[in-house]
Amino acid sequence: MKSDAYLVSKYNVPGPRYTSYPTVPYWDEDSFSVTGWKESLIRGLGFRGTCAERSQFNDKRPSISLYIHLPFCESMCTFCGCTKRITKNHLVEKPYIQALLKELGMYAEIIGHRPLIQQLHLGGGTPTFFSADNLEDLLIGIFEIADMADSVEFSFEGHPNNTTQEHLKMFSRNGFKRVCYGVQDYNETVQKAIHRIQPFENVQRATIDARAMGFTSVGHDIIFGLPFQTQEDVINTINKTIELMPDRIAFYSYAHVPWIKGNGQRGYSEEHLPSPKQKRMQYEIGKKKLLQAGYVEIGMDHFALKTDALYKAQQTGNIHRNFMGYTSSKTDVMIGLGVSAISDSWYGFAQNVKTLKEYYELLRNDELPVMRGHILTEEDLTIRRHILNLMCNFETSWEDNNQFFQELPNVLAQIKELERDGLISIESQKLLITNKGKAYVRNVCMPFDLRLKRKKPETQLFSMTV
Repeated sequence: MKSDAYLVSKYNVPGPRYTSYPTVPYWDEDSFSVTGWKESLIRGLGFRGTCAERSQFNDKRPSISLYIHLPFCESMCTFCGCTKRITKNHLVEKPYIQALLKELGMYAEIIGHRPLIQQLHLGGGTPTFFSADNLEDLLIGIFEIADMADSVEFSFEGHPNNTTQEHLKMFSRNGFKRVCYGVQDYNETVQKAIHRIQPFENVQRATIDARAMGFTSVGHDIIFGLPFQTQEDVINTINKTIELMPDRIAFYSYAHVPWIKGNGQRGYSEEHLPSPKQKRMQYEIGKKKLLQAGYVEIGMDHFALKTDALYKAQQTGNIHRNFMGYTSSKTDVMIGLGVSAISDSWYGFAQNVKTLKEYYELLRNDELPVMRGHILTEEDLTIRRHILNLMCNFETSWEDNNQFFQELPNVLAQIKELERDGLISIESQKLLITNKGKAYVRNVCMPFDLRLKRKKPETQLFSMTV
């Protein structure tokens, strides 16, 4: 049996997190067009015929997911890799909401009927930067354009410091049952380094308040591998988290990519970060404590109680992964609204422009604010299914002819090394990731990533896998 130190040394390489396949750096932007994106959207919804003909089938509408990116934050968190706009001017709220609703209206026109929303997630940025009243105006506006499915999963990302009871009451009466709070770490030195100061008492208050308002799933995000973070810090953070017993936990690795994310991640140097070996120990001790507390490992970096919908979705095979992370239900189409938001039609991806100026200007001109995208080939679709299987269920199969692809024999030959190291088990027409291999799921996916294999990046594009 290979030691953890050996595996960390061998497999700690740059690699994608596979929120999509192909990954964004490998999108074929040259052949992409907004027209092609619209066509892929209609294909993803399973519609045929003209816009007028589609409007006659409201009773057969497929449901969609809606992701809304709210980019504003009052201060910069240096660990964050999201598109954000730092400001204390709350007059930006209403114009942005108006723009979001216009963008949704444009998608409704393309689809040809009122969208039927099954999943709705508000991310950021800091969604609770917005006042409760303005957020409710946004929700009211959405359902003046769209309809709510019979069974819905509505959620938002909350900052423990500024999520108020008014926010929670408003979200609750509008159908939201899930909230995720960014915790990261409770050590003050670490918090100062990442510019995210929030005492345990604030997280405790926000968690208790959410449950009192009827939220059935409260999540906490915890990060390991942060600057100045020690194993003792991780243990302390996990212990405090277990005191509150959130329903699900994202326990993930800090992605140090200052060459991509700019000056925000240059407030400290690599020497302030835990070594790969220390980082892996932080994960292993944290994982051990979570499992002992009754959590179950779900996909990559996620844990849930057995009472949570995410665990139940994994047990039934309904768990899904997209740009919103892991979800307990799946729609074939996800529309992303707002700056930098990414949409997914299953057959194609489209990402919005990243600046407010461009976003507002394109909408004023009645143009979708799309800056780039990718239309998947048949090979892409096959590989996407394999990678989703591995990321969600820790296994994949090629028993079905639709899951076979020409380069599969070469892939299987390449991953023999992973099998020798005890990370996977290969059967006649099936691949299983072992318990030890779950921490290296990104490494298991990479041999399937044909676009990555065919064109190795000249510069480092991805964070390290360990």
